[in-house]
Amino acid sequence: MMNTQVASREMFLTDLVNQCGKLGAANKESSAYGLQDLRDAATEYVLSSSFPTVKDEEWRFTDLSSVLQIPFHIPQSNQSTVKLADIIMPVKNKADLPLRLVFVNGFYAPDLSTVESSVFPNLPLDFYAGNLSNVPEKYQGRISDVLSKHRQQTEVFTALNTAGLADSAVVFVPANMSIDLPIHLLFLTAPGASPTMSQPHCLVIAEPGSNVTLIEDYATSGNVPAFTNAVTDVIVGENATVNHVRLQREGGEVVHIGKSAIEQSRNSRYTCHAISLGGKISRHNLEVFQRGEATETTLNGLTVAFGEQLSDTHSVIDFNHPHGTSRQLHKCIIGNKARAVFNGKVFVRKAAQLTDAGQLSRNLLLSPRARVDTKPQLEIVADNVKCSHGATVSQLEDDELFYLQSRGLDLERSRYLLIDAFAAEMLNQLPILGVAKMLSTCVAIQG
Repeated sequence: MMNTQVASREMFLTDLVNQCGKLGAANKESSAYGLQDLRDAATEYVLSSSFPTVKDEEWRFTDLSSVLQIPFHIPQSNQSTVKLADIIMPVKNKADLPLRLVFVNGFYAPDLSTVESSVFPNLPLDFYAGNLSNVPEKYQGRISDVLSKHRQQTEVFTALNTAGLADSAVVFVPANMSIDLPIHLLFLTAPGASPTMSQPHCLVIAEPGSNVTLIEDYATSGNVPAFTNAVTDVIVGENATVNHVRLQREGGEVVHIGKSAIEQSRNSRYTCHAISLGGKISRHNLEVFQRGEATETTLNGLTVAFGEQLSDTHSVIDFNHPHGTSRQLHKCIIGNKARAVFNGKVFVRKAAQLTDAGQLSRNLLLSPRARVDTKPQLEIVADNVKCSHGATVSQLEDDELFYLQSRGLDLERSRYLLIDAFAAEMLNQLPILGVAKMLSTCVAIQG
């Protein structure tokens, strides 16, 4: 039995790597960015790795064995017809329209995107938001340098994404430039005749002194088995500011594995609001690396899971320079037989003196069968720091429900108000009002 299981895992990865190889061979950007070398190195890593199981410490709460039973197909191009009317976040007027890049099954869809200068005449000329093949020549060297970091792989799903890297969303903000419009990066998985695996990639470079707000949004059309394996790189230059909303709202039959790798230079500010609502199984690996002193990092997370959903968040903040500051708050709302996992690590290296780091996990269980596994974690080597962490798990209070009902509200409305109040602390911090309103409605419906 054990040998059969191992063979199944190896065959699964080998099949996907072979599909990635065909995709890479047809990609015209191989020479421009050295992608073929990256893909070859990633392919070698995947073939020498094993598919994660619950026996692996980092995956012990997240069982992916059901994924092995599905023969996923990786599309070789964007051939799907998608209507955005039921997917995009509505806006009241044209002034609220975000600059939008749409990728379908990992490939740029220019006909669905809104980046035209006629729609946004005030955008700076040197700012670039588009895909890999259209990057201005003057930025290509910088992007090649960032992509080359994927040559050293440490995780199988990230390597699998690199092995099939054919297109990418690219946002390049030059030095000292502030982009007032939010940038909506919409990644759609559009299943075809067979279960589809998409591998979106996103690259954001905020040069020194710049400022930008991003909405990284994952959705699906239809509700059939699909697999999204996403990787996002964010480079925050010296004294730059990046506000980042990551929204995962895919269908109930989707497996979502996401990796966000953030690098912060000296005096930079990075804020991430990571919201997970959809997917049958979802996992977000968020890693923030401090590359200079006096960085500020804020990580806010909200997980909403019902039915038999499994939602897993693993985060790392790695301090290696002095005077760094971080604040992390992760909340989970779990109902029915759903399960959530949170593992947040903060590493404070010896050089990171005078670090100030705070981490809190708060969880609300709405059913006796709902479950959360939470593990805030500090590893400190420096001797002059201010760090704290904590976790709470609770249910709706009977006294609070009784109080609201005594004021004329029924039980359903009372529960909604309490759940909405629990989520509001996170939603009210979102930099885009429309996103907060949409998520608040979703939380209310789920609750």
